[in-house]
Order: sequence, then structure tokens, then C-alpha cells
Amino acid sequence: MDFFKLIGRCALILLLAVLCDVIGLIILLLGIFAPLSSWDFFVYLGAVLLASSLVFWMFWYTFNIEVPFRELGFN
Repeated sequence: MDFFKLIGRCALILLLAVLCDVIGLIILLLGIFAPLSSWDFFVYLGAVLLASSLVFWMFWYTFNIEVPFRELGFN
């Protein structure tokens, strides 16, 4: 399968979703496993980034849905 066909039409939104996932997971794990005095800031920030990545994933999936023109009901 072609790589660009897997990415879809919204490459920027896909990049934002993956970046939020990676950075959020790193910050979340840093807050959980590192002996920091303000660990709750890192845990909450990582969780917020992971939650916002779900919004980007939903946008990417929704914008890549292809519906044939005949099935839209316009004649």
C-alpha cells in the first residue's frame, strides 16, 4: 500500500495527533516515575496532552471519510 494513501488528506492534523501522543506520554511517564517534587503538574499535563490528541485523531478520521456523491442524496 502507498504510504501517502495511509496518511490521508490531512497530514498536518495527523502530525499534531502523533506529536501530542508522543509528548504527552513522555511527560506523563516523567511525572509518574521521576522523583519530582511537583509530579502532579507533569501527570496532569501529560493527561491533558493525551486527551487533546484524541480530538486531533477524531478530526483526522472525520476529514478522511470519503462518501460518493451519489450517496449524499443530491441528484
